[in-house]
Amino acid sequence: MEQQKEKKRILLHSCCGPCSTAVVERLAIDYNITLFYYNPNITDEKEYELRLAEEKRFLGELFERTGVRVELIEGPYDPQRWLEAVKGLEGEPEGGARCGVCFRLRLEKAAEKAAELGIELFDSTLSVSPHKSYARLKEAGEAASRKYGARFLAGDYKKKDGYRRSIELSREYGLYRQDWCGCGFSKAESEARRAAKAASAGTAAAASEAGEARP
Repeated sequence: MEQQKEKKRILLHSCCGPCSTAVVERLAIDYNITLFYYNPNITDEKEYELRLAEEKRFLGELFERTGVRVELIEGPYDPQRWLEAVKGLEGEPEGGARCGVCFRLRLEKAAEKAAELGIELFDSTLSVSPHKSYARLKEAGEAASRKYGARFLAGDYKKKDGYRRSIELSREYGLYRQDWCGCGFSKAESEARRAAKAASAGTAAAASEAGEARP
């Protein structure tokens, strides 16, 4: 009987449970995954703990359903460090220069942890989102690789319907999803978008009612 080839190890930085679903599913075929939850950008501690709890729940249920075991390591929660890193970029829109700094901070920590654990490869779930710049993520990951030695896999996990699959799996596992990355600036933008949409819908409804009231 042919002996099964031993899988390589990879350290996968995870931003949240929903984003990790499709990425873990894809990588688990070829790799033994250590998930690294490092997200000091989540400036609200309750939100941070909620997302971490959902990550843990997903991994627990994944093992129960599929037998795929993924080790979880929590990085330090230090939002003050993140705020200092993005100082001066508070007014940048989501997807702008502030996000580039955020990527570098998190991927450097992931590369450092991979090197510390003797894991040759690292990557991030961030690229599964269509709202994240793959080019910026790749640049940040490769810079971190040069600094710490671990190789950046640079997977673009939104490809091959990765984002759609993450939504399907999130629903299947009943995971909490959010429409903002975690930082206070992104949350404010999200709330402004919702308020504008609600105001627009209200204006449209009022106009429709006025039209119906005309003799």
